[in-house]
Amino acid sequence: SLEFLYLGGNFITSIPPELAKLPSLKYLVLCDNKIQSIPPQLAQLHSLRSLSLHNNLLTYLPREILNLVHLEELSLRGNPLVVRFVRDLTYNPPSLQELAGRTVKTRNVPYAPSDLPDSLVRYLSLASNCPNPKCGGVYFDSCVRQIKFVDFCGKYRLPLMHYLCSPECSSPFSSASQSSTSQSESDSEDEASVAAHRMQKVLLG
Repeated sequence: SLEFLYLGGNFITSIPPELAKLPSLKYLVLCDNKIQSIPPQLAQLHSLRSLSLHNNLLTYLPREILNLVHLEELSLRGNPLVVRFVRDLTYNPPSLQELAGRTVKTRNVPYAPSDLPDSLVRYLSLASNCPNPKCGGVYFDSCVRQIKFVDFCGKYRLPLMHYLCSPECSSPFSSASQSSTSQSESDSEDEASVAAHRMQKVLLG
């Protein structure tokens, strides 16, 4: 039933994902720490209204933060948020198991739990959809990390980390290196309309 949690000024370097198990949490204060990344599990805090992350070491936010539908205030000032897209993206080729799993999911190959070992059934249940609206693919362990800028309140641009199923789904590096702003505008159209009405205050300054 905890609704307010203050952990500011404790030299915390990482946020335990177990915080997501506080369904009634409305106010979470993590300011003045040494936090470098936000676990995507925090998107499960559906009651969260205020998230204070100012004065940390954040360079991006997980795109799952868009799922915080009741979030009204997000404080990010004093963080070294990235100002351009990440140019060097790492990608490990998918394993044979992942290639098979992708085929099963994308082609909707029917199967029943009695047809496969339990380990493979669990593996197939972990498939994630590629966020590229022009791609119907899925991925499991092998994916491409990319920073995507999303509009909030029509005024601020926030860098969100998202994962693509292959390098072909990412934006051309030439465009990203020439102008992160113009590229981000074209890439964020699909999410901007969804996120803008959710955030009432985004404090960057």
